[in-house]
Amino acid sequence: MTTSDTVVVVGAGISGVACARRVDSAGLPVVVLERGQRAGGRMASRTMYDRPVDLGAQYVTASDPAFRAVVDDWSARGVARPWTDTFHTGDGRTLGRAKQGPTRFAAPGGMRALVEDLATGLDVRTGRTVAAVRAGAEGPGVDGEPVRAVALAMPDAQAARVLTREDPALADSLDHTWSPTLALAAGWRAREWPVDGVFVDDAADPPVLTWIADDGRRRGDDAPVLVAHSSPELARTHLERPERAGPALLAALIRQLGIEATPEWTYVRPWGFSKPTTPRDESYRLLDPAGTLGVCGDGWSTTPKVEAAWRSGDALGAALVERLT
Repeated sequence: MTTSDTVVVVGAGISGVACARRVDSAGLPVVVLERGQRAGGRMASRTMYDRPVDLGAQYVTASDPAFRAVVDDWSARGVARPWTDTFHTGDGRTLGRAKQGPTRFAAPGGMRALVEDLATGLDVRTGRTVAAVRAGAEGPGVDGEPVRAVALAMPDAQAARVLTREDPALADSLDHTWSPTLALAAGWRAREWPVDGVFVDDAADPPVLTWIADDGRRRGDDAPVLVAHSSPELARTHLERPERAGPALLAALIRQLGIEATPEWTYVRPWGFSKPTTPRDESYRLLDPAGTLGVCGDGWSTTPKVEAAWRSGDALGAALVERLT
């Protein structure tokens, strides 16, 4: 149950939690509603064979000073760890050159642990599906209950579904499209590959892979586990039955890294809203004239990264605080 003084954030991914964190820091009552059983969103980790495996967001970079302070705090407390600054390229068959970039941070407890740590002390209510969000002259509401403000921390299509049709233009303005992916996790008896991660420009027609990560090196436990992400083209034809894409994904993964052994186990997870297809200059959007209903997430950025999602949520939270105090 919420009250008319409550700010409600729908979605407990990193953007939603960052938004709630900013509102809470201003002393305003805030509740985060999450339909899943745990916080995390697309920073999801699945426990497989007694260890977490990251299937959604793969790592964190930090260029913004405010977000860098968050990452440094995580690192100081062991919630995050530096992983690597070097990835390889690949064309689906041949491993290309190594490319150096910014330090990528990972989480020993899985990427979900970063979101859960950020949510410490917040009122996060899981298993709570929101059916309808209302905007209007009388103020916003969530499932028929009046609230002070609402933040929808989710992709456009999901946000549009929960907005009531009292003002069709409200939902229709959320027109960003997203590309899907399939995440393959596979575990071997021993490591046979020499790389931390590979950006794959798959030459197959249609392409199969876009990304490969060594989950053991990333996690720091050296488990011989790989995670591979599919191309949007492959994902679109297998979202309903993702396991059917498993053999093609595994074959492409083995071919790209030249692995000879067969894995001991595999798992495939679909992501219908993996990445926005076009950039946005806005970091969030307020949908009503009063500025008490907004949307945020990594779709509100020029580059869809974890850092962008955090910045979007934090910025929306700051905008709500400005209007409510």
